[in-house]
Amino acid sequence: MSSSVNLSSSLSSTSALSSSKFRFKFPFFSQRSSLLTVESRAKPFVACSSTTVHNISGEIRRCSLSRRRGLAFTATLPFLLPLHELVDCVGAKAVESGQSEYLRIKEELSKVLTKGKAAGVLRLVFHDAGTFEMNESLGGMNGSIVYELERPENAGLKKSVKVLEKAKQEIDAICPVSWADMIAVGGAEAVSVCGGPKIPVTLGRLDSGEPDPEGKLPQETLDAAGLKQCFQRKGFSTQELVALSGAHTIGGKGFGSPVAFDNSYFKILLEKPWNSSAGMSTMIGLPSDHAIVEDDECLRWVTKYAGDQNMFFEDFKNAYVKLVNCGARWESM
Repeated sequence: MSSSVNLSSSLSSTSALSSSKFRFKFPFFSQRSSLLTVESRAKPFVACSSTTVHNISGEIRRCSLSRRRGLAFTATLPFLLPLHELVDCVGAKAVESGQSEYLRIKEELSKVLTKGKAAGVLRLVFHDAGTFEMNESLGGMNGSIVYELERPENAGLKKSVKVLEKAKQEIDAICPVSWADMIAVGGAEAVSVCGGPKIPVTLGRLDSGEPDPEGKLPQETLDAAGLKQCFQRKGFSTQELVALSGAHTIGGKGFGSPVAFDNSYFKILLEKPWNSSAGMSTMIGLPSDHAIVEDDECLRWVTKYAGDQNMFFEDFKNAYVKLVNCGARWESM
């Protein structure tokens, strides 16, 4: 009898301890959001949320299966892992999931993005993000360009949207990606495929459901003072203005090879061929390109980038990341 009582008491104590142990771990769920923010930094790499995504034809699609699986996976982990291992595992899963989506986007882009199409895709980035201004709550990298293709300043961009749409349809069949993310990654890949720097792009932007206000893009006819003021309103310094202008090194504006992303743009700016009477040389560049080499502050950076391609690549990469993040609204974890 005594032995039976002791055994019962022992089992009761063990059960209580076990129950207490599992109750201790459940509050971890309430910390999940902050944990993923620490691991993934402010809503990056959201692999597949339940956010509504619109494609160019207006179709609405949702993707919540991965989120549900993720929650189910997280719900079973406390019974399998110590707390510190659970923290590491959930964070790793979030990063792994986002990285998988990022690689999928790059893979599909590689099938449709050629050097000849790179300049148009990169231009798409500037025209989507270029509507942002710091003192307004609208504009920026939000995919609204798909509603703005009839505007005169966006002439020719329908072709670039169609290039990305081919890749986007393949990705959407697995888990929808926003136009904002698609364009941001597409521009980075356009730079890379032409020999420029590799630019990491965070995922998780939300799309706008309407066009941005008109008249927000920098005008091609602005002089240097006007360009600097325009970019300042968007949060960019003169250095970043000059670095981003280097995107004109690819395409048909006459700065070296149209499919080679290098520092030829700055070297040719210093030569000022538009001042020559030698035929087509007057057709090189836009008035805004000519303007920055006439400004002392801009000229300092033009000269530096003409002499140091690595510096240009690094500064362009940083300015590009800033450009595709400006004005973006992000998915919540």
